[in-house]
Amino acid sequence: MGPSPACAAASPSEQGRTDHTMLTVDYDRLGLQAGDLLLDMGCGAGRHAFESYRRGARVIAFDYSHRELVDVRGIFGAMQQAGEGPAHGLATGVNGDAVTLPFPDDTFDRIIASEVLEHVPDDEGALDELMRVLRPGGIIAATIPAWFPEKVCWALSDEYHAPFVVGGHVRIYTEDELRQKMKAAGLEPGPSHHAHALHSPYWWLKCAVGPTNDDNPLVRAYLRLLTWDIMKQPVVLQVAEKVLQPLMGKSLIVYARKPLATVAPPAPRVSASATPASGAAATPETASPTERQTADVA
Repeated sequence: MGPSPACAAASPSEQGRTDHTMLTVDYDRLGLQAGDLLLDMGCGAGRHAFESYRRGARVIAFDYSHRELVDVRGIFGAMQQAGEGPAHGLATGVNGDAVTLPFPDDTFDRIIASEVLEHVPDDEGALDELMRVLRPGGIIAATIPAWFPEKVCWALSDEYHAPFVVGGHVRIYTEDELRQKMKAAGLEPGPSHHAHALHSPYWWLKCAVGPTNDDNPLVRAYLRLLTWDIMKQPVVLQVAEKVLQPLMGKSLIVYARKPLATVAPPAPRVSASATPASGAAATPETASPTERQTADVA
């Protein structure tokens, strides 16, 4: 669970004109340029897909949920009709699984994986796949629930995460764990930062009274505060969030680059006794493996 539902409170047309307070990724750090091909993996309601399209990127919004993609495609269409994206640009949705991405190697200039890896049991497999489809020199922004706010949520309620929530959070990351898993996939982790500090208390309240209890007066009052922050951007809340970000930021964002050149791992040594006889077919145990090409944000 990423930013609060306040991020989805805008109308479809307003969602296409995403406000920066709704975004988790810093586009300056991502380095997105007009014309870049971007994958928004686990796009959800589409806030990063819409912002990327508005900035002139060619966008593929990818999600496991058919229902989410129906809405995302509809908003893409509205943006195209309103001229809020590049003329003749690409903006579409694709359904699929994070660990078997249906794209060729080295396809995307930029990738956003916002608040999705914590939902994927095989997060290492998902990172392998993201590494595979990212072009050499390309950049990925991976956002996850930050350790401290997430730890509080898990302590307050078992109903916040899996297995109680089907498809819910299956792990609590530390920044070091995410960086190590990125490195294992072949990526080069770089800068990081936190976002959405004011959203952490919202989720702590939700967990304290029950994550599905949307009618609690405190929860409703705090949601109104967050909606006011998103719509009006009062200076006092902007300053408060900036100060609280390092400790209470709900999301951690780590940026990583795919090296310009990758080196295949050396084939394992095979003893003479294990070498097949001349003319004999190599078994899976004796054949040299090819380099593995397959390389988760309220």
